Amino acid sequence: MAQHLPANAHVSTHPCVRAKLSQLRSSSTNARDTKALVHDIATIVGCDAFAHALKTAEVGKDVSPLGYEYTVETVSPATMNIVPILRSGLSMVDAVQSLLPSPVPIHHLGMYRERSTLQPVEYYNNLPYHKAGDASSVPELAVIVDPIIATGQTVCAAIDTLRDWGVPRIVVICVLASEGGLRKAAEAWAEGTEIWVGGVDGETDERGMLKPGLGDIGDRLFLTVGK
Repeated sequence: MAQHLPANAHVSTHPCVRAKLSQLRSSSTNARDTKALVHDIATIVGCDAFAHALKTAEVGKDVSPLGYEYTVETVSPATMNIVPILRSGLSMVDAVQSLLPSPVPIHHLGMYRERSTLQPVEYYNNLPYHKAGDASSVPELAVIVDPIIATGQTVCAAIDTLRDWGVPRIVVICVLASEGGLRKAAEAWAEGTEIWVGGVDGETDERGMLKPGLGDIGDRLFLTVGK
């Protein structure tokens, strides 16, 4: 377990996450099971993240099937969105969306790491950038989902993009991170970002891959290993 991480970096200690992460690491785990394990881990880590990031809000009254009146509760903030980083972030969207009482908008960011420099390159962005002086499209909370934080460069770029859009708070939910990458991401905008991960590996290799890691999780999910 990583030691002395920034206060806004949170690593799951849930026994089921630890067990499922071990299953996910195996090279013998097929694409269907890989997808299911990512979903399960995202659900558990997402529960922890939302317990910290959301509050309860009363929105009126309703009547139970027995005719008793009760107070209707939902979550606050009222406006939020989910931002998966393509392509592997797509595998976490259903899990995170299912935790919320109502569907929220999903805005995709496409990023890849340039092979020689390992720097992120944005190739797709469908955030609904607002016109000057109109902040109505900006949510109160944005939730970035991506299974892996390796060097930390990609999630830092995503955080910068959302800050430029004007988002005041960001929650990042990931399956696995390197200690250095998690630290880098947590320090990118410490006052506005909380990062929740299922586990931490100590380092990355010369290719920027986690050790022991999960391999290329996107290739594993979409059966494109060896492309």
